[in-house]
Amino acid sequence: MDKVKWGVIGAGGIADRRTIPGLLLAGSAELVAVMEVDMAFAERLCAKHGAKRAYDSVDALLEDPEVDAVYIATPVFFHKEQAIKAARAKKHILLEKPVAMTSAEGLEVARVCREEGIQVSVGLMMRFHPYHQKMKEIVEGGRLGRIVSCRAQLTCWYPDIPGAWRQQRETSGGGALMDMGVHCIDLLQYITGNTAQKVTGLTGTKEFNYEVEDSSSILMELGNGAYATVDAFFNIPDAAARCRMEIYGTGGSMLAEGTISQVEGGTLEVVLSDTGAEYDAQQNRNEVFPMQVEAVFGNLYAREIESFSNAILHGDPVAVTIEEALQVQRVVEAAYEANAKGGFIWLHSN
Repeated sequence: MDKVKWGVIGAGGIADRRTIPGLLLAGSAELVAVMEVDMAFAERLCAKHGAKRAYDSVDALLEDPEVDAVYIATPVFFHKEQAIKAARAKKHILLEKPVAMTSAEGLEVARVCREEGIQVSVGLMMRFHPYHQKMKEIVEGGRLGRIVSCRAQLTCWYPDIPGAWRQQRETSGGGALMDMGVHCIDLLQYITGNTAQKVTGLTGTKEFNYEVEDSSSILMELGNGAYATVDAFFNIPDAAARCRMEIYGTGGSMLAEGTISQVEGGTLEVVLSDTGAEYDAQQNRNEVFPMQVEAVFGNLYAREIESFSNAILHGDPVAVTIEEALQVQRVVEAAYEANAKGGFIWLHSN
């Protein structure tokens, strides 16, 4: 087998806009089938993207013998059932984030995947941005010294929409933090190489009228002692969003802007400092000139599909494991709990 043959469960939405176009660019992948509950819609998507077959049920797609792997991009409340079905059908799985409605449900998905011996990954595709890869390399190379502080933000404008599943707690599990903050949490942990040990958070609905939060800010203490802040908001106009990530260490800093996105782009500035310098009472920053880092941009989703397809074909390590995604989800759950209780929540490894 030189290509992984893919089926897409929930082929509208993000799959139609982003992931399927990326899949079609991946040299180690081939689109075989798409599924949507409305057969006419499924057939339109099939024709649009050049798939071989359209289905209107998960079971029918999973019975297709040509499908090696599935991308599941349905609303979160379907994830557990559909992922377990796919695993039992011996299909490898790329599952959209978050893994499931709760981390406990996600652990069940992970257990079944292990039992069935199939590969599973989760759609935290922003790791594949070339600037985020460079940021990780810089940290791992020790050029920033010891990381002491970091911050990431992802916002959008998401007003009240009748029937929107992301705005209902029973179908989404949470709001801005659950939907977008997971990317920020994952990136900070991935780039610094440290996971959250202690979490507190503030979450609430400030502008709109739906059940889940449109505003969230959380503070984490990472394993190396650094403090990390994540902001995720549904009530900031898209044109006003900066989507910044900042990493500060004893030897310098990095500022990425516009990189926490579904499209590769943005900028990355790096400042390296003399860690042997004496205290400067003047704190003169006028002569600091950040280095502009260059990168070759492509398609996040193509990189994601290529990476997971190669894990299936050649046994490469899975770049985003389900265990990592579940740890991120536990951070989100801890922030919700901290907001409800008004304090810090300690995280314990399972």
